[in-house]
Amino acid sequence: MDNKKQNMLSADDALSFLLARVRPANKTEQIATADALGRVLAERLTSMVNVPPLDNSAMDGYAVRTADLINASTRLRVTQRIPAGTVGQPLEAGQAARIFTGAPVPAGCDAVVMQEYCGAEGDTVTVSKHPKMGENIRRSGEDIAAGAEILPAGIRLRPQEMGLAASVGIATLLVYRKLKIATFFTGDEIVMPGEPLKPGQIYNSNRFVLTGLLQAMGCEVVDLGIVPDDFAATVKVLEHAAGCADLVITCGGVSVGEEDHVKAAVEAVGKLDLWKIAIKPGKPLAFGNVGSTPFIGLPGNPVSAFVTFCLFVRPFILRSQGITAAAPQAFLLKADFDWLKSDKRREFLRARLHMAENGEVRVQLYPNQGSGVLTSTVWADGLVEVPEGTPIHRGETVKFLPFSGLLN
Repeated sequence: MDNKKQNMLSADDALSFLLARVRPANKTEQIATADALGRVLAERLTSMVNVPPLDNSAMDGYAVRTADLINASTRLRVTQRIPAGTVGQPLEAGQAARIFTGAPVPAGCDAVVMQEYCGAEGDTVTVSKHPKMGENIRRSGEDIAAGAEILPAGIRLRPQEMGLAASVGIATLLVYRKLKIATFFTGDEIVMPGEPLKPGQIYNSNRFVLTGLLQAMGCEVVDLGIVPDDFAATVKVLEHAAGCADLVITCGGVSVGEEDHVKAAVEAVGKLDLWKIAIKPGKPLAFGNVGSTPFIGLPGNPVSAFVTFCLFVRPFILRSQGITAAAPQAFLLKADFDWLKSDKRREFLRARLHMAENGEVRVQLYPNQGSGVLTSTVWADGLVEVPEGTPIHRGETVKFLPFSGLLN
């Protein structure tokens, strides 16, 4: 590839390029439903039972026959008590049953009257409200009908999906195996927290950001540490990473500087397909293969690495995990800022939501949008997308990508 002649890809084309090269997830394992948090479901789930299994009471109160309630205050004989987990006897004319939430309604009952509208005295109850037929009764199969699909394949399981599977008696789930991702970081100038800083050195924040991003996505991280700015050392760690992981991700070394060896090393042992994207921050994003293992090289600046991960690497990983919906949700909000220095590249600005004086939720910017200002990502709630060559004036509508949809 002649990089000098290569034009920059648009953000949309770059994402399409990446997603077209995802290898479908196919390795699965059966795990206990209780252990499935964060895992990706590999098959659609259907229910073999009705939920609820029987018509049951939605309230604590009295099970009645509406035909018996002909007067404003009708007195009925209480013949039984039905707590949840038990099945009562059929109601006969003039009878009522004390019933509790979740208990199956007895045969003959066509309504449940809340206890607040009932006055109990001995073995009788006075009902002061005439209920509608079916009132406060949850019908069998009302939530889930036997044979119905309850969950599609390709979703990440949250607590509510786990509970839904359990509610129909599913004890184990078929999920995709966790994606194993090898990472390493280049640069003679970076050291780990806890070590003394020598002149010209900085602490390796990217290692912690990238590890956290991957862990939040349910990946198994193989951290291969910091690699010196040396071509041979970079080749060696690339080959090792490709042999032990499903995907290799690096930070730094993908530009064209004399000490940036990752690009050249990938081309020596594999293939590099993409490395310039028309976005800001984050232009030098590399994609290729080391052997048969996909490779992604993030830029070294902390904010550039963070933003490009959210926009490109995250969707690639989601698809690799078997998740069908990879695109983040964007919201249209009004800008509470002016951004007049439009760029030929698409920009992603760190932004926070706030309440304007008129009660409207608007978006404001962090004052320093530099690609090395990691504090902007902590302060912000998400990213404002600024199209190429488009100035933004206060009060105009902008597209806002919340971190809540980018960081899991």
